[in-house]
Amino acid sequence: MAALMLAGAGIMTAAGTAQAAEVSYKTECLPPPISGLPPIQGTTKVAVSAPGTAKVGEEIEVVWKTIEGASKNPDILDLGENTVQPTGTIKVAGAQTGDLAMQGPRENPPIPKGGAMKLSDMKGKLKLTKPGEVTLTPGFYNINVNRPISTDTKCSPKETVQPGVTIKVTDGGGGSGGTTGGSTTGGTTTGTTGGTTGGSAGTASGGGTDGGTTSGSSGGTASGSSGGSGGDPDGTAYKGKEVNVPYACKTPIGDKKATSSVQINAVKKGGSYDLTVKFRKSVMDSPADIPKDSVKPSMDVKVGGADKGSVKVEGPTNAEPIKSGQPIEIPDLKGTYKPGATGKATLTPGVLTVNALGTTTTCTPEKDPGVSLALDTSAQQGGTSGGATGGDSGGAAASGGSAAGPASVSGGSSGGLAETGAGDHGALTALGLVAGTVILLGGAVFTFLPRRRARVR
Repeated sequence: MAALMLAGAGIMTAAGTAQAAEVSYKTECLPPPISGLPPIQGTTKVAVSAPGTAKVGEEIEVVWKTIEGASKNPDILDLGENTVQPTGTIKVAGAQTGDLAMQGPRENPPIPKGGAMKLSDMKGKLKLTKPGEVTLTPGFYNINVNRPISTDTKCSPKETVQPGVTIKVTDGGGGSGGTTGGSTTGGTTTGTTGGTTGGSAGTASGGGTDGGTTSGSSGGTASGSSGGSGGDPDGTAYKGKEVNVPYACKTPIGDKKATSSVQINAVKKGGSYDLTVKFRKSVMDSPADIPKDSVKPSMDVKVGGADKGSVKVEGPTNAEPIKSGQPIEIPDLKGTYKPGATGKATLTPGVLTVNALGTTTTCTPEKDPGVSLALDTSAQQGGTSGGATGGDSGGAAASGGSAAGPASVSGGSSGGLAETGAGDHGALTALGLVAGTVILLGGAVFTFLPRRRARVR
């Protein structure tokens, strides 16, 4: 997911001089399953930097610099330039609590077999909501490598980690908001971090959000189906518009393109909405036998309009084996949207991720497909948005019910999306591509196993 601008970035200049502190902690790293390697025990050394002083309402930048990773590049493959991307989580504690998602660019020098991992600096934005001392503590991090196939090495602390930085926050008049990038407690709301997700890799952790104006849709696309007011009763159903999504997919068998019709529906549940993302029935047959419970899809639904952020929806793994030649059904993806702002929020299909046998296929929309569903929402405590709601914090129901406008996806600058033939022949092929991955894995295992057997001896 491409990074979006974060509102209030200009405020950062008012924060105090940046401070940095180095933290070391015992770590266990889990190599990707396809490698056949056991867990790795090591020590992570991190320097965390952030302003030493700041005021309530300011948004500060936090930087995670990995001085030494807990694991090295296994003695299997040389890693090419700009193939490694780190993401991580910083624990926010003290006067304000939550998880701050961190992300670095996919930038690294070539890394030889057995060489030290060279990770780019990770960054995240934190909006300060309460006066007092706020501590920042590094913890879990993930290392994604996108070639020759996309794999993840997950590293978790094995001991209590000491805070890296303490920020003294003074009352500056305040403003609503929350920890960027994670859930928070104590009445603050949440958003997600900025930074790129490394489009070439398709890692789906941490998209950007902003607290500012609505992003709008491009190329003549219109807002989607409009639904609901904050005062609608529980159980009210809202049907979204089918939109054609042109996906560019990064797969273990190369770059692929596919277009699919996607529809986002919602059912009101309290102040939240149960979302269901539907794909038009696939017309693709499986090119190989796919084992049971081996393929799992998910999507980050983009939230726009009055609200900002993303909602993760997931589908079940395939309940039965899929035989070669059988049609591949794309299951419904489900999740819960908890509004973080009062007003008209829009829901748009976003990055699709398919995990299979330790590999990742990521499909990113090449252009804004347009809004599928618009909802008149009321802000909920701990909701999606990290920005001010523009209304009372009590979450009073918003008036609404006005139409979102014509639901047309055609138009002069739309790039001819309606001409892709998605309805008949362009259904999303991501799951089919994973079937190809299963074939490749047979060959990939031969690459990894000889070296592993040598270790066993």
